Amino acid sequence: MLNRIIIMGRLARDPELRHTQTGTPVASFRLAVDRDFRDKNTGERATDWIDVVAWRGTAEFASKFLAKGRLAVVEGRLQMRDWTDKDGNRRTSAEVVADNIYFGDSRRDDNGGSYSGNGYGNNNYGGGNRSGGDYNRAPADYGIPSGDDQFSELADDDGELPF
Repeated sequence: MLNRIIIMGRLARDPELRHTQTGTPVASFRLAVDRDFRDKNTGERATDWIDVVAWRGTAEFASKFLAKGRLAVVEGRLQMRDWTDKDGNRRTSAEVVADNIYFGDSRRDDNGGSYSGNGYGNNNYGGGNRSGGDYNRAPADYGIPSGDDQFSELADDDGELPF
């Protein structure tokens, strides 16, 4: 069976970091995810509010680097949870259990420059089952060009496709 989900949206609130009785970190937050289509009458996009739960290193990453309004990409699995409300009614909730979390936007650094956190942020910050990582490394330290250096002409390009 396959249960994989990837969503991108803005945090509706700061992640809430808690610890289980055994000390395992767990963070929860909600993403506002716009739908791909607009309403015919109003021209507005509907928004889905999706609950996300992250564990261990991924939870610590979320609580340290994500904040309300920040754009994030979450990769994980969909989980249904049954519970009983205060009136004794049975309820079911859907939530995404995050395996990896990535920055979906850019953030300014302390020197006024900007860097994009797309894709490499959580890979080196202890998300999922990964460990370690240097929180202060710049994208250039990972071999990722910054600024105007992102694209350049190939000197030996003959214009022919290789296939």
